[in-house]
Amino acid sequence: MTTITLQLLRKLLRERPVDGHKGTFGQALIIAGQWGMAGASVLAARACLRSGVGKVCVHIPRRNNDILQTSVPEAVLLHDVSEERFSRAINVDEYDAVAIGPGLGTHKETAKAFHAQLLRMGKGPLVLDADALNILAQHPEWADDVPDNAILTPHGGELERLRRAGISLSRFVTVMKGHPTLVLPPHCPQEEAYLCPWGGSGMATAGSGDVLTGIIAALLAQGYSPLEAALLGVSLHALAGDAATEALTEYCVTASSLTDYLPEAFSAVTENRA
Repeated sequence: MTTITLQLLRKLLRERPVDGHKGTFGQALIIAGQWGMAGASVLAARACLRSGVGKVCVHIPRRNNDILQTSVPEAVLLHDVSEERFSRAINVDEYDAVAIGPGLGTHKETAKAFHAQLLRMGKGPLVLDADALNILAQHPEWADDVPDNAILTPHGGELERLRRAGISLSRFVTVMKGHPTLVLPPHCPQEEAYLCPWGGSGMATAGSGDVLTGIIAALLAQGYSPLEAALLGVSLHALAGDAATEALTEYCVTASSLTDYLPEAFSAVTENRA
């Protein structure tokens, strides 16, 4: 087991070119948030925007338009033909990274669209979280259609469902969420995983995983490798959690707090960087 250190993160996190523009820092697509779960797409999009990406597009059902338009005005919205759910795969060629899953739901129509989306992904960087993983566990035969360089971010319950379905995670970068959170490179036994030493019970709150998905998507869109994005994303997420807990106490942290304290997390990494 290798413990992640600030020294490692400082080597991974790149300095931003002073002449960069939004195109320099990539374009991320987030497919998330069925009707009634718009908050998941809001949390993921806000975290993505706070993590250095140039542009964020969010694919949502039509009924979620006003919520996203007012909550995340910086995001570009793409509307599904359905009023209430993700129902049809879309072209993702123009995006540098794609994240699928937060608040997506597992409706039969959504599951079919999710599989069609996997078949249209090619080799582009991909994060699968939440209901994307639950759909996969319900249809284990689709696991072969997930790109080999994908990042999967299951919590304990989702991980158990994937394992019961007989899905091997060895092809992917796997983020095993919990305390501690582990990052497993492809073909890596658990005893050789990277362990995140930060984070605590204040982060045990609904929506925390949606924030992590947004952070990782932003890093992938900026050109970090899947393993680099996972290591940095998990660590920045946890450092933000520690900063939020210090300011608010472990009782009062919300998922939105994690995004609010991402600046402190980035500062912890960049401080005293050689």
